[in-house]
Amino acid sequence: MQFLKGVGPALAEKFSAKGLETVEDLLFYPPFRYEDRSRFLPMREFRDGQSGAVLAMVASTRTRPWRKGAGVLFEAELQDDQGGRLVARWYNAKYLASEVVPGLRLALFGKAEYDFQAARVFLAHPEFEVLPEEGDPEAALQMGRIVPVYEAIGKVTTKQIRRLLQRAMQAAGELEEALPTDLVRRFRLPKMAKAIEEVHEPPVDIDIDALNNRRSPAHWRLIFEEFFWLEFGLLRKQREVKRADGIAFQLTEPIREKIKQMLPFKPTAAQKRALKEIALDMAAPHPMNRLLQGDVGSGKTLVAAEAAVIAIENGFQVAMLAPTELLATQHYLSLQKFFKRLGYPVALIVGSQTAREKAQIKKLVAEGLVKLVVGTHALLEKDVEFDRLGLAIIDEQHRFGVLQRLFLRQKGLRPDVLVMTATPIPRTLALTIYGDLDVSVIDEMPPGRKPILTKHFGAGASKTVWELVRSELNQGRQAYIIYPLVDDSEHSPDLKSAQKMFELHQEKHFPEFRVGLMHGQLPASEKEAVMEKFKAHELDVLVSTTVVEVGLDVPNAAVMVIENAEKFGLSQLHQLRGRVGRGAHASYCLLVSAKLNEVSEQRIRAMVESSDGFRLSEADLEIRGPGEFFGTKQSGLPQLRFAHILKDREILEMARGEAKSFIEGQAGTPQMAQAEKYLEERWQRRYGLVQVG
Repeated sequence: MQFLKGVGPALAEKFSAKGLETVEDLLFYPPFRYEDRSRFLPMREFRDGQSGAVLAMVASTRTRPWRKGAGVLFEAELQDDQGGRLVARWYNAKYLASEVVPGLRLALFGKAEYDFQAARVFLAHPEFEVLPEEGDPEAALQMGRIVPVYEAIGKVTTKQIRRLLQRAMQAAGELEEALPTDLVRRFRLPKMAKAIEEVHEPPVDIDIDALNNRRSPAHWRLIFEEFFWLEFGLLRKQREVKRADGIAFQLTEPIREKIKQMLPFKPTAAQKRALKEIALDMAAPHPMNRLLQGDVGSGKTLVAAEAAVIAIENGFQVAMLAPTELLATQHYLSLQKFFKRLGYPVALIVGSQTAREKAQIKKLVAEGLVKLVVGTHALLEKDVEFDRLGLAIIDEQHRFGVLQRLFLRQKGLRPDVLVMTATPIPRTLALTIYGDLDVSVIDEMPPGRKPILTKHFGAGASKTVWELVRSELNQGRQAYIIYPLVDDSEHSPDLKSAQKMFELHQEKHFPEFRVGLMHGQLPASEKEAVMEKFKAHELDVLVSTTVVEVGLDVPNAAVMVIENAEKFGLSQLHQLRGRVGRGAHASYCLLVSAKLNEVSEQRIRAMVESSDGFRLSEADLEIRGPGEFFGTKQSGLPQLRFAHILKDREILEMARGEAKSFIEGQAGTPQMAQAEKYLEERWQRRYGLVQVG
């Protein structure tokens, strides 16, 4: 990058931090918006609420106070060639007084608002660029054309980036055409060089809406290409895993009988289908790498227990990794119950155990005397050794990084891996996010589950909420009441705390009932004691933080109240709601919130309208976007430049199909060798596809 005119060592370092190492990288830095500067609006045509571009000369400026004690307002009186006048205002921008001076020519882009006091419209905080003198060779970059707008890189402005990109396109010459020729021809795609040119220097007659919606032929080409190489890399990685030597587990009739002996109830058709897919993978002579996804309460643990029986009956050990002590303890208790009938010893390893307790369990595990061990991150410690680890189960996969999956796998001789998540996502996206995993879906709830009625209440309706809770308690049911904080010392005066509200509920709201308190700061033994009391109905109300988000199964609990619901994410709200509706009684989820902003209102509305985890997951993706939803660093998902994994799903599915066909049809050909070379040398470096298997 330093060899590009205008880029010195300091600037190259800033570009590098953004993942732009070479001139070619810069060419793949996309504009986030396009502005039609071939057509400017006359100032007299601006109306309240209208957005547009204006070409102006600064007639005069002034700085004045803006609201008492609330900073200053900088104003510029503008005029255009047709005699129109318009005021532009910037709030708390006193520094502009030295930049925007009378006589300066500007191009401005903004939205008009109406000033009732002055009875005129003005441009509120518009973006602007100082125009070059006529005849300046760089004037053509900024005027009389459709102009791309880029996200600034440090203090490098969009204007400077445009200038550098023009030089980069001249320096790059003809770009390599890496996409298979057949695809370019069949989809009638523009050549790579042409696509890059149109993205950064669009022709004046192009549809600007198509540009801004990333649906121009050039954008389609670049989005498809990104997805093709992503899917090509993931599918290739998956094939490599499947070629590796692994354990070929036997699934005999005696083992099937053992599984039937363990089952506490008849599995659903979806559970049977998932187990069949897992069993076929385990029987193959290569390591299983499978994702089991299903909604809250769909019975994933039972399917995992069935898979564990196959491994144990083949003479191997099983490890189950959970993200919290509460969830690990719940799994331990559930699996103990399942395996009691089969006589399998089950152990628990968590951080809160004493060194002596852990040492004793680790010794039993290393000697092979424990058949299944459940634990938190403590399982990943170096001194946890297995005699014959054959199956690793990871629950709530999205809370672990890919490296943690690798650490657990390395504790055995290529053990099979089953990862589970209660954050269901559409299958194609799951195949992309967890690209090296096959996917099984439990899309059916166990029989007898009743739908949970979800209602939203403002903060002023708490009396109604507590009356609804009392009504259920009087019928012998139990209730959860969730808060975002443990105690008031945690800051945020607008948020309620579990400790303070526990006392209030005990003394004022439910004095005749037994109220318990649970939060993450309690010692593990106390948490377990409270949990057992609630399960045994020795407590009627459990006041808690989100520590009960996963794992707690109390069929008699029929009410879930979530206070300050606006502070929780959609996935978390749905997980919490899943703690009720686990018995035969009608159940309720009552969301209580203070004032909602646009995003929290979308979340609450989605919760009230649907209890389908897949639909809510899609809504969460739309609200938060894929990067935040999946946690790019955690999932190993590359930072795509042009493609958007949610908005461009149709192109993603098409690209995956084409990548699969290419791999199957071109094995061993020069075209395959060329594609693999390009992936490793160029695409891999630019997009950082994770290599963990």
